Amino acid sequence: MTIAKDFTLAELIIVAAAEAWRGDGELFVTGIGPVPRIAAGLAKMTFAPGIQLTDGEAFLVETPVPLGPRGDFKPRYSGWMPYSRVFDSVWSGQRHAMVTPVQVDRYGQANISALGPDFRKPKVQMLGVRGFPGNSICHKNSMFLPNHNKRTFVEGEVDVVASVGFNPKNWPEGVKPAADLGLIVTDLCVFDFNGPDHAAQVLSLHPGVTFEQVQEATGFPLLRAAGMKVTEAPTEEQLAIIRTLDPHGVRTTVLKGNPPGIRAAA
Repeated sequence: MTIAKDFTLAELIIVAAAEAWRGDGELFVTGIGPVPRIAAGLAKMTFAPGIQLTDGEAFLVETPVPLGPRGDFKPRYSGWMPYSRVFDSVWSGQRHAMVTPVQVDRYGQANISALGPDFRKPKVQMLGVRGFPGNSICHKNSMFLPNHNKRTFVEGEVDVVASVGFNPKNWPEGVKPAADLGLIVTDLCVFDFNGPDHAAQVLSLHPGVTFEQVQEATGFPLLRAAGMKVTEAPTEEQLAIIRTLDPHGVRTTVLKGNPPGIRAAA
């Protein structure tokens, strides 16, 4: 493997996000949004061939479907995946999704529903809770947040708890759900909620980012994980796969200005 010298922050994040599915085995995987979807495809084409991806319609595919116009690409189907089987996978815990909420708090709770102190009179009405409540109690979820700041990682609780985390007062009947949180990948770092008492702990800092910068951009305390490191750069082989999965460069539109993977020191 040859470490790449020229890569974008989006490509660095895709490689880091793919790690969310390492060791998952034969799980149904959903990457919601361009970066999570490319990351899931990268995982399947490298270290996690057993994860199950769909064509976005009703079939499982052996080769991830590229983003955008497909040209002469022909999917290699490996099975049927109608809604009934999708929900069988969801409810039985045999799914691992990567989602992009608008707010996340110190408990790992997430919000995609509405902004404002009173959900009955929201300042901003968004999607509603959608499938977040059921997903968060049924199966593992990871997250991608493209803008790491205190509006996203809020002080206190999220405005609407669309997705439960580690706050016991919001557990169904006071019982911790069997589902779990995986990696939280942002434009500054990678962290999880596996610290003491499910505290947020930083696993890796993207090149050129300091722990202090991440803490300053976060509304709740962070810990340094044992072995905290610099996020690994993509390899040339990984970049080639990413280009195959995203031939039209949709990834370049995710982060403002499509910044380089190694940012200049402040």
